[in-house]
Amino acid sequence: MTTYTPAPRDPNQPPVRINLLSDTQTRPTQAMREAMARAEVGDEQIGDDPTVNLLCARVAELLGKEAAVFLPSGTMCNVAATLSTCRPGDEILAHPTAHILSREGGAHAALGGFQITALHGPNGQFSVETFRAALHPRTRYEPPQTMVSVEQTANIGGGTIWPKSVLDDIAEAAKDVGLATHMDGARLLNATVAAGISPRAMTAGWDSAWIDFSKGLGAPAGAAMAGSRDFIDQVWRWKQRLGGSMRQAGIIAAACVHALDHHVERLADDHANARALAAGLAQIPGITVQQPETNLVFFDPAGAGIDGAAMVAALRQRGVLLATMDGRIRACTHLDVTRAMVDEMLGLIRDIVRGA
Repeated sequence: MTTYTPAPRDPNQPPVRINLLSDTQTRPTQAMREAMARAEVGDEQIGDDPTVNLLCARVAELLGKEAAVFLPSGTMCNVAATLSTCRPGDEILAHPTAHILSREGGAHAALGGFQITALHGPNGQFSVETFRAALHPRTRYEPPQTMVSVEQTANIGGGTIWPKSVLDDIAEAAKDVGLATHMDGARLLNATVAAGISPRAMTAGWDSAWIDFSKGLGAPAGAAMAGSRDFIDQVWRWKQRLGGSMRQAGIIAAACVHALDHHVERLADDHANARALAAGLAQIPGITVQQPETNLVFFDPAGAGIDGAAMVAALRQRGVLLATMDGRIRACTHLDVTRAMVDEMLGLIRDIVRGA
């Protein structure tokens, strides 16, 4: 079972100075706030918000799909995608650490009556061979298999990047047996920036894909999902049913447009800070660290004589906020984390280890 445990919040604790809890902790920049203030708005529910329409057109083009829809969150993207594609009793294939299985409160079972079958593999990914081995004949004795889903990047796997060749192979194998393909793109642009591959190329062959604006891109909320026009029409119906229509949402969409214009290439800075953090941690005796591929750094201080929860609590007393996840500590770099903060955190961890 996936657990995510931040340090307890205590009014007597010092203020947070270095926030590595998640890239969802980003705050809108001043330029983003100004773009939001200038936004042209309308009723997005009836297609009358020009800024939302602009954002959707941008995302559809970016991901190489026919259309896109703006939604309040990435979780709603995943839920609306499965509800638009599957019927009660259908089976979805995904990695056991995938967000749709481990982090969405059982929404797909509760709302759609779907079962998600776990396909295991290292670092949050499964192979095309594992996918093929999970397929079964279409008989009345087995649940209909209707969708395969991947999470790019694989969060609990360490922020790892699904290689395009593997994505292509899985998509082709899925098409051969009539399964829909869905990409949870919560950190998709982290993957494309790090891999040097365009988002359109990364999502080619996948029926639906979305990007989250409230993580490394620094917007306060929002995600946009792209696919065929027929699919997006169905997603709109579920958006309505789920309460996802947002009226004058152009104020939020303007932040997302600003992020696409100004915050994508700079994701490489977050990746560089993650590598610097990992390199520093690896030099501290007793700490084991997974080498990051993007902006997530997982490490375990147990070999230094202190467990993860104790380390997180000790860092919180020094103004650093992060969390344990599945027994390891996860540190997440983002646009509000500087190299100086990384260096300061490393110094604090060295002090804690020396005193352990």
